[in-house]
Amino acid sequence: MSAVQVAILAVATVLVNLLKQGRSLALLGVSALAIFWLQLYQEPVNLVFWFPVLTLALTVISWLLTSTPESRSWKGNWGAVLVLSGVVLFIALNRYFQIPYIFITNTPRVQLVLAVLFAVILGGFVLVRIKVPSRVLFMLAVIALVALLALMKTPSAMEGLIEAVAGLRGKEAGEVVGLAWLGFSYVAFRLLHTILDRRAGRLPPVQLAEYANYVIFFPSFTAGPIDRLERFIRDLNEPVALDQDGWTEAGTRLFFGLLKKFILADGLAWFALTDVFAVSVRSAGWMWLMLYAYSLRIYFDFSGYTDIAIGLGRLLGVRLPENFNAPYLKPNLTQFWNSWHMTLTQWFRSYFFNPLTRAMRSAKKPLPQPLMILFAQTATMVLIGLWHGVTPGFLAWGLWHGAGLFVHNRWSDWIRAHPFARGGTPWGVAVIKFSGMFITFHYVTIGWLFFFLPDPRMAWDVMLKLFGVP
Repeated sequence: MSAVQVAILAVATVLVNLLKQGRSLALLGVSALAIFWLQLYQEPVNLVFWFPVLTLALTVISWLLTSTPESRSWKGNWGAVLVLSGVVLFIALNRYFQIPYIFITNTPRVQLVLAVLFAVILGGFVLVRIKVPSRVLFMLAVIALVALLALMKTPSAMEGLIEAVAGLRGKEAGEVVGLAWLGFSYVAFRLLHTILDRRAGRLPPVQLAEYANYVIFFPSFTAGPIDRLERFIRDLNEPVALDQDGWTEAGTRLFFGLLKKFILADGLAWFALTDVFAVSVRSAGWMWLMLYAYSLRIYFDFSGYTDIAIGLGRLLGVRLPENFNAPYLKPNLTQFWNSWHMTLTQWFRSYFFNPLTRAMRSAKKPLPQPLMILFAQTATMVLIGLWHGVTPGFLAWGLWHGAGLFVHNRWSDWIRAHPFARGGTPWGVAVIKFSGMFITFHYVTIGWLFFFLPDPRMAWDVMLKLFGVP
């Protein structure tokens, strides 16, 4: 999002919040429009239209799968169906309106869009007739979402799919540039959360407007945080009053979010380490300075977007969860990951790490505890890495943090058995605390090399340069 887009969306939130009736449907319409409007331009250009449409279709299908029979009544959901369909048709008609600022002007033919909407509605009627979805259907939905997420995170696979589809149509695929399905990483996790909780019997019954607002809530659509449905619905239906304190809170979060993102992060981007600098810079000192700049930039960028999302949500009476808590000031890697992108780590802890450790402990021949911890922590961090992209660099980044967490776990056990190592005196405790902060910050900062450099071998070469090894 640009600063201008943030300002326009802030005005939209205030207008929606003024409504006494139809607030939920108005918010749904704004959110649906926003996911088209914010979608990044890319080639093939039709994907700019079809990615948001697919987001809405997956949302509706997931709601049908996870909803209870009593929450599916036409009387309670016809408004949401009309709003979502109307937004899609409105955007498609821009091929006739020719208003570039609303959306691209070369949208698909309206006849094709109507056919897709009809297919989604027809599929909806089929799912409605399934009173209690089977366990197999839930598992197929989870597998489909995970496979789609993996496909989108593997650039070569997605490009190959586009070429294959173009070949079937007897056309050239053309150049695929900057392929990105905006917001799908977070949408997929919200959908998976509802499907898994519905299977476990923990999901409350909600209507389509409530469910869709949760999935595509525009303040948190592009960069999180990842909220939980039951918590979000409480604020949606009983919004927190926007009194003087609310205006101050929202304004403060928006101010600091804009400052972090568009002043600090964008300013640091001018001299933060990149793959070009990594090849050309020879001095270890300059390499460290640029790596520090990148480390600070990624924090200010991400936490800035989070502050903007929380501020916009507060204007709507929704308290989104915090996502950052001074992560670079934590004395160990475990506390860092409890403070960095907290909603993502909590999601993986709830739906992967905890079930995996329970399964390993209940095995007939369980592994020794250190091996279980090593495997569970490494597997979790590797998945978090691959969630960013299925590339060797993100795999190496996940392994780096998995190894670091395991070492800290073993060190913590050793410390508990040797009280003298905790420092003893206030001075000793302070030394241990600040040395832990220093080591943790640098371990995380060096790990960013695997995150943003295109090749782990390049990251290793830069790592050697940092320590003066030619």
